[in-house]
Amino acid sequence: MITIALTKGRIEKDTVKILTQAGFDMTFMADKGRNLIFVDPTQTLRFLLVKAPDVATYVEHGIADLGVVGSDVLYEHPGAYLEMLDLNIGLCKFSVASIPSYEPTDHKRKTIATKYPKVATDFFNSKGEDVEIVSIQGSVEIAPVIGLTDAIVDIVETGHTLAANGLLVFEDIMRVSSRLIANSASIKKNPDIMRLVDRLQAVVGNEEVAFNG
Repeated sequence: MITIALTKGRIEKDTVKILTQAGFDMTFMADKGRNLIFVDPTQTLRFLLVKAPDVATYVEHGIADLGVVGSDVLYEHPGAYLEMLDLNIGLCKFSVASIPSYEPTDHKRKTIATKYPKVATDFFNSKGEDVEIVSIQGSVEIAPVIGLTDAIVDIVETGHTLAANGLLVFEDIMRVSSRLIANSASIKKNPDIMRLVDRLQAVVGNEEVAFNG
């Protein structure tokens, strides 16, 4: 049996669609209720529904053989896992946004509000800019509006929330998408895992294998 950790919600639903396209009968996932563990009738696949930051933890510790999680989580919290495929779902981007008067090219030391301090710090360091990071776990959009920070670094999908709060995107940092990650020991022990990966690759049409950690 192959155990796969998923984030409940859109990533889970899109992953189920990909697995269905790859030839797996996923109808047993249709009526989930409050359950967090699902096993298909053939005892081939088991799914764990967990919080996004915990997917990599389950994979790293070998509780799950595979996991599907956003590259935003992987970048912010790197670990010892194999990144197998870009599934091209959950598409969005990291961006720098602020009020219209923000000057991204001035030489003042900026304060940046974000839930992703590593992403923000690495981006500004790559430009040779020293910034002060203000960690905010809630809605970061109000930080530049009320003068707490100069700008924010956040995930942007449609941009509607930014626009509703009077913010503009000034710089795009990187593309974000959901990735299939694997436990390296599991791959060595169970050849069925790579056969599953090959079937998914045939659906999503790419091959991206890299080691993080």
